[in-house]
Amino acid sequence: MSWWWAGAIGAAKKKFEEDETPKSFKSVGLVIGVTGMVGNSLAEILPLSDTPGGPWKVYGVARRPRPSWNADHPIEYIQCDVSDPNDTKSKLSQLTDVTHIFYVSWTMRTSEAENCETNGSMLRNVLRSVIPNAPNLRHICLQTGSKHYLGSFELLGKIQLHDPPFTEDLPRLNALNFYYHQEDILFEEIEKKEGLTWSVHRPAIIFGLSPYSLMNLVGSLCVYAAICKHEGKPLHFPGSKAAWNCYYEASGADLIAEQHIWAAVDPYAKNEAF
Repeated sequence: MSWWWAGAIGAAKKKFEEDETPKSFKSVGLVIGVTGMVGNSLAEILPLSDTPGGPWKVYGVARRPRPSWNADHPIEYIQCDVSDPNDTKSKLSQLTDVTHIFYVSWTMRTSEAENCETNGSMLRNVLRSVIPNAPNLRHICLQTGSKHYLGSFELLGKIQLHDPPFTEDLPRLNALNFYYHQEDILFEEIEKKEGLTWSVHRPAIIFGLSPYSLMNLVGSLCVYAAICKHEGKPLHFPGSKAAWNCYYEASGADLIAEQHIWAAVDPYAKNEAF
């Protein structure tokens, strides 16, 4: 399988025009959180004519109405609040042709216990609506993040961590973490369909496009640079020496989306965390 495709090498991205749309699709992707950074990249890359596993039909799900900056992607947009089990079942159980789920959504609450409850319910609502009703469903990609290794926000600096570099086979931290809760739900629900495979993706800092994502370092840097320019001050690093010397990882949203697609269609990437 060649991975030198248009999205990966930065070539002009040729999307299907209306008169070029294939009469049949090989794969059908369901992107939960399509207006987030990685979700937006998936909505852009999956419909490309040479995306592996394609041609792809793509459903994109988000809670809010479709924004103008996402409107040019050739996907079927579904406004759905996946925290509402009735709304989720009503809209997603009808998607009987789905072959792959790309779950790239999350929400933040005031405590990690609430994060576990809300994010766990969101994932469970989606899986229980789609898995029983999509006979050709083959793979589920779940995106979590580096807090799998660092612990929740409320416990940062309060618990003993593993020494970096972090690897996917490290044992879980002895602390409440909604990423662990989501993985457990994934493993529980996936057992209900024979042959259904999974992958878990744990990116750290993400660079990408989404006006809806406040955890976007690119946006933060742009705001900081604009303030410095307005105040006539130099663009100095605003953090501490410890922050400057700390270990960091960062990935582009397109690259993460490509990893999702690779894991979804490559038989050697099944049932693994990355």
